[in-house]
This record gives sequence, structure tokens and C-alpha cells, in this order.
Amino acid sequence: MIHNETVDNILSRRTIREYEDRQITDEQLETLLGCAMWAPSARNGQPCHIRAVQDKALLDEMNADFKNLVGWDTPAYTNWNKNPFYQNAPTVLFMYGTGENYMDGGIMVENIALAAKSMGLGSCIIGSIGGLLASDEGNKWKSRLDVPEDYRFLIAIAVGYGAEEPAPKERKKEQFIVVK
Repeated sequence: MIHNETVDNILSRRTIREYEDRQITDEQLETLLGCAMWAPSARNGQPCHIRAVQDKALLDEMNADFKNLVGWDTPAYTNWNKNPFYQNAPTVLFMYGTGENYMDGGIMVENIALAAKSMGLGSCIIGSIGGLLASDEGNKWKSRLDVPEDYRFLIAIAVGYGAEEPAPKERKKEQFIVVK
């Protein structure tokens, strides 16, 4: 395998579920949003809206609504029994889109995850909160985050200074086949 800074960044990125209690800088946030903005999208439609939330009280309120919906003792995500859905990260970016923009949201969130890694930040890609944000209760959050009514939640990513260094998990190499 060829190794360079980009490849090594991809290979060494891990999901972080424990964060230090300090906010990322405005410059780091601007960089993450810029990398998201420059993500490719189908036919260059640039359909996604991002809402960056750095208000812990707001995230805790959203977490309470989510837990009330799915149950406080339901394993809806990893670390559900000790952390909120956002894993106590200081910044969470929520992606919304119209139509079938899941692929565009996925590309965007990967740009953010890799940019975060390159700046020494950790990240955790979050889909579980979609249960709340797709519900009638989720409309309240669209309004509070100033998301257009016809948009729907695609994916989110928590970002911050990681307080853990998880070991890599085994990969299913047999699922990758080269046809020549």
C-alpha cells in the first residue's frame, strides 16, 4: 500500500466517544465547514444544509427528547448507558437535505471526519439521532436550528478533542475482491 499523509490519516482515523471538556476553535470550525462545503455532490447540486451546534444546554435538551422517544435504557447507540447521543463532544454538526441526498451527506460527513483528524480532533459519526429528527417532535428541532421545512435529517458528526485512543477494529478483508 502507498503511504502518504492523506492515506495515513484515513487509515488511522477512529471513532471517538470520549472528549475533553474544551471547545474547538473558531478557525477549526471554519475549516471543518469549508471542507464540508467543498465535498462533491450529485450533479454539483450542493443540496445539504449544516447546522453546527456548540450549545451544551441545547444538545442536552435534544438528548432528553431523543431518550424520551427511544427509551432511557435502550441501547440505541454505542455508549448509550454513560454518554448522550453526541458522546459529550463540544461541537455537533447536523446535516439536512432534500430528496435522496444521503450519499451527498455521507460524502460531506467523511470530509469533516478526515479534516478533523488532520487537525488533531476526534469525531463520531452519528445516525441514531435521526429517529428523533424524523419524528413529529423533530419538527421542533428543525425550527430551532432554522432548517427549511422541506429538508430532512441526513447524518450528524460530533467533533472535539479526543480523550481516548481506541485500537483499530478488525476489517472484513474478504469482502473486497478485485475483478480483472
